[in-house]
Amino acid sequence: MDMGGKVASTLVAASRSLGQSLAGMAGAFGASSRAGKRALRNANGPMRFLSRFLPRGLYGRSLVIVIAPVVLLQSVVAYVFMERHWQLVTRRLSAAVSADISALIDVYQSYPQDKDAATLQRIAQQRLNLDVDILRNSELPPPGPQPFFSLLDQSLTRQLQLQLSHPFWLDTVGQSDFVEIRIQLGQDVMRVVARRSAAYASNSHIFLAWMVVTSLVLLTVAVLFLRNQIKPILSLAEAAESFGKGREVEFRPRGATEVRQAGHAFLEMKRRVERALGERTTMLNGVSHDLRTILTRFKLSLALLERTPEIEAIEKDVDEMSRMLEAYLAFVRGEAGEIPMATDIRALLEELKADAERQGHATDLSVIGDPVVVVRPDAIRRVLTNLVSNAARHGDRIAITATHDVRYLIVTVDDDGPGIPAELREEVFKPFVRLDEARNVDEGGSGLGLSISRDIARSHGGDIALLDSPLGGLRAMMRLPV
Repeated sequence: MDMGGKVASTLVAASRSLGQSLAGMAGAFGASSRAGKRALRNANGPMRFLSRFLPRGLYGRSLVIVIAPVVLLQSVVAYVFMERHWQLVTRRLSAAVSADISALIDVYQSYPQDKDAATLQRIAQQRLNLDVDILRNSELPPPGPQPFFSLLDQSLTRQLQLQLSHPFWLDTVGQSDFVEIRIQLGQDVMRVVARRSAAYASNSHIFLAWMVVTSLVLLTVAVLFLRNQIKPILSLAEAAESFGKGREVEFRPRGATEVRQAGHAFLEMKRRVERALGERTTMLNGVSHDLRTILTRFKLSLALLERTPEIEAIEKDVDEMSRMLEAYLAFVRGEAGEIPMATDIRALLEELKADAERQGHATDLSVIGDPVVVVRPDAIRRVLTNLVSNAARHGDRIAITATHDVRYLIVTVDDDGPGIPAELREEVFKPFVRLDEARNVDEGGSGLGLSISRDIARSHGGDIALLDSPLGGLRAMMRLPV
C-alpha cells in the first residue's frame, strides 16, 4: 500500500502541479490587470463616487467620453454666441429703432405746420419702415405683464430710456411679428409699430438648428463607430469565457490594433495550454503503461508464491494501487478528449436516483429550470456519480436538487449521515486523503473521488463545496456557469 500510494501520489501531484502552473499562466495577465484597477481606484477617491453614476460597460463609458466634450463644446459655443453676438446685435438694432423714433419725435415737434402728420407718416413708412399714428387727446395704456425672459424687451426698454425724455409704453408680446411703442407727447400719443426683425436678431434659431443637427450627425457616427469597435472586445471576452468553461472556441482577432494584439495573445495562450494538456496526457499514458507492466509483474510473482496472509495483504495493496491509477487516468483521458455537448441533467440524475434506490436508500429528486445544459457529459456523470455514491455510502436518505437559472447550474446532494467537520471539508478534496474519524468519504475507493470531481467542476469554470445539510448530514454542492 505504501509503495502504490507513493507512486500514484507522485503521479497525481505532478499533474496537479502542471495544471496549477497552467492556470497561473492563464490568469497572470488578468491578475495584473485587476491589481492595476484596484490601485487606480484607491488613488482616485472622488472618481469612485462619480463612478456610481457612470455606465459600467466599455460601450457606455466610451459614449460618455465622446458625448461629454461635444455637449461641453456646444454649450460654450452657444453661450458665447448668445452673450457676445446675439445680445450685441439686438442692442444695436434696438438702439437704431430708438434713434429713429427719437428723430420722428423731433420732426413732429419741430414742424407744427404738418398738423395731420401726413408728411411724418410718409417719411416713417418710406424711409424708416415704421408705421406711425398720432392719437389725439389720448393717454398711455396701463403697463402690461412683463415677460419672464425677453432679451428684446430688456434691450429696447433700456435704449428708449436713453434716447427719449418722454413717457412711453412698450408691447413686445402682443403681436408676434411686430413691436408696438407709444410715446406721450403732451395731449397726444405717438403710436409707432415696427417689425420685430428690425429691433431683434431673430435668425439665431438657424444657428442653433445647425448646431443641433451637426451634433446629432457626429454622435450618430460616434455611436456606430464605437459599436463596431466594441464588438471584437465582446467576442474576445466570450471566447475567453467559453475556453474557461472547457468549450470549443471559434475566435478570429479583428478590430483595432490593440484588440487584435490581445486576441492573438489569447490564441497563443490557448495553444500553449492545449499543448501542455496534450503533453500531460501523453506523459501520463506512457507512465501508466510502464506502471501497468510493473504491476503485472507483481501479480505474476505473487501468484507463484505460496499463499500466506502476508502475500494476500500485498495483493490487496497492488489491487488498490491499480484502482488508483485507473481512476485518475480515466479522468485525464476524459478531460482531454471529450467535447462539450447538450446534456439532459434530469435523465442523468434519474439514473443515479434509481441506482441509489436499488441499494435501499430513500432518494428524492427535484429539477428546477431547463434540464438541458452544455457540458462534457461523461465528466459530469463521473462527478455526480461520486457525489451520490458518497451520500449513499454514509447515509440512509438522499435528496438531489438541480437548479438551472440564467447563469448557473447548481446541483446539491444531501444526506442524513454523520457529516464532516467544517475544518476538515477542504482536506477531503486533496488526493488520497481519507478520514479516520466521523466519515470516510472514499471508503473502499481510491481516495481520489472528490479531488477528481472538483477538478472536473473547475475545468468547466465552476466548483464543488461541502456544506451542512438540512437533512442533518453533509451537502455536496456543485455550481457550474452555463
